[in-house]
Amino acid sequence: MNALLPDGWVRPKGYANGVSVRGRQIHVAGMIGWDAQQRFHSDDFAAQAQQALANVVAVLEAGQARPEHIVRMTWYVTDKREYLAALPAIGQAFRTLIGHYAIAMTAVQVVALIEDRAKVEIEVTAVVPD
Repeated sequence: MNALLPDGWVRPKGYANGVSVRGRQIHVAGMIGWDAQQRFHSDDFAAQAQQALANVVAVLEAGQARPEHIVRMTWYVTDKREYLAALPAIGQAFRTLIGHYAIAMTAVQVVALIEDRAKVEIEVTAVVPD
């Protein structure tokens, strides 16, 4: 995987502007902060983000992929300020579960998610190299 950085652009912190990859694609549906039995254990934003990331990793493993194969990640959050306040804890969970990878990332605030208790939903595309 090659991170893409146009000439003269400032290097983004914590993500890549784009990536170039070849291989088998895995598309992970939006994962929210509940467990495998669809039960929430917390209404804390950071705790839900950590669980959603763990769910992403579990789905990747089911497809014989690992976090380092993630090339695109989209975060849907219900409260921008709550997300920003939780960034230190989210960053720690990200480093622990996903690692330090150049991933093309987007974060969007939405009015609501389908599950009423959900505060974050994370969607991923991964590419396992040929």
